[in-house]
Amino acid sequence: MRLLIIGSLNGQIGAASQIAISRGAKVSHVDDIEMAMASLRAGKGADMAMIDVNLPIKNLVSMLSGERINLPVIACGVNTDATAAANAIRAGAKEFLPLPPDPELIAAVLEAVSQENNKLVFADPAMKDVVNLAEQIAPSSASVLINGETGTGKEVMASYLHSHSNRADKPFVCVNCAAIPENLLESELFGHEKGAFTGAIARRIGKFEEANGGTLLLDEISEMDIQLQAKLLRAIQEKVIDRVGGSKPVPVDIRIIATSNRDLAEAVAEKTFREDLLFRLNVVTLKIPPLRQRPVDIEVLSQHFAKKYADSNGLSERRIDESAMAKLKLNPWKGNVRELENTIHRAVLLCQGDTITGEAILMPDGSATPSNQTASAENGVAATAAGAGSLVGRKVADVEKDLILNTLDHCFGNRTHAANILGISIRTLRNKLKLYSDDGVNIPAATGDNRYQARA
Repeated sequence: MRLLIIGSLNGQIGAASQIAISRGAKVSHVDDIEMAMASLRAGKGADMAMIDVNLPIKNLVSMLSGERINLPVIACGVNTDATAAANAIRAGAKEFLPLPPDPELIAAVLEAVSQENNKLVFADPAMKDVVNLAEQIAPSSASVLINGETGTGKEVMASYLHSHSNRADKPFVCVNCAAIPENLLESELFGHEKGAFTGAIARRIGKFEEANGGTLLLDEISEMDIQLQAKLLRAIQEKVIDRVGGSKPVPVDIRIIATSNRDLAEAVAEKTFREDLLFRLNVVTLKIPPLRQRPVDIEVLSQHFAKKYADSNGLSERRIDESAMAKLKLNPWKGNVRELENTIHRAVLLCQGDTITGEAILMPDGSATPSNQTASAENGVAATAAGAGSLVGRKVADVEKDLILNTLDHCFGNRTHAANILGISIRTLRNKLKLYSDDGVNIPAATGDNRYQARA
């Protein structure tokens, strides 16, 4: 945690600094906003800023936004009234911290901002295999590619790698390649000299230099323009970068971790990603399985988030009952851990009493969660296949009929879901069902799709 303190804070700065240092933070201090911006542009970096509430916080937030510097701002004040605190929040501060400093309060703020609550929480064997590999390669300086669906925890895994590496005491700097406009990403990565382009009002040190000695995370690297990929490849191979508008190379020593929710091999085939860059990045690949393939993690993560959000909202401990857990385990979790976290946060706030029941597992608008019929059907088909014994001697048509009818039964008659699971068109499914019905077979009634009749 790198903490930048801005202003005098009426002499309380020393005490606040000592508390932060005792909690493991590296503290730097500047007198005003202009000095703070100069420090950040120089690549000294910070993970959080604490600013005197009497300074123009809105100006600082605006300047940070204008130069694409992502820095949480915490306002601080001595004997400050509620109005000043509220105004600081309206100006863009994330929190207000009263002074004289309370050690536990400062510790809580540091923990929240450093996202220690996002530490790896897992128990499923599928995830244990990935973490074991991560721990094995963490001490090296090898580049790592982390692949996985959106919300699986790729950035958390990258942070875990850094914290277990030989660079753990050095900066861990993140760049979201998808969130920065294409024409600004080069400057964000490599920095620029004053006057290099319109809006370059001062020299700005890029993320490569800011991360020098530590780790640079290139999040969603598949979104990077292919021309910029060539410059990135040179930086990785030669360990030097060129600032935009600069006249001489700048040496850097960093470890690169990249993440992607796409298959980069496919991107190479589509000619949107350089093959030589892929070879440089994936010395080791960590593939994080989606949450639906980690049933044990659904349980431990749900309990973790229930405790986290009960604590953060000042509520008593929330227990997740069997009906809620069963519902959670059947959900396909397209948004993975991120979606699960939001769902549990919502359940903590909406549940009646100290127990989270199935009724509290809701969508953001308060409606019921999507049907878990697909997941149930897949489980049911697998179970049917496992218990079917030998198929030798049976006709293919009979086996096909049993598979279709069992799948339809487990989909509660929903033709669309059944067709999706079986990998056939809805038209093909309807034709098959009509043949079975004409032979006198009892077809499960259609539900969830009124376009189809029971005998369709």
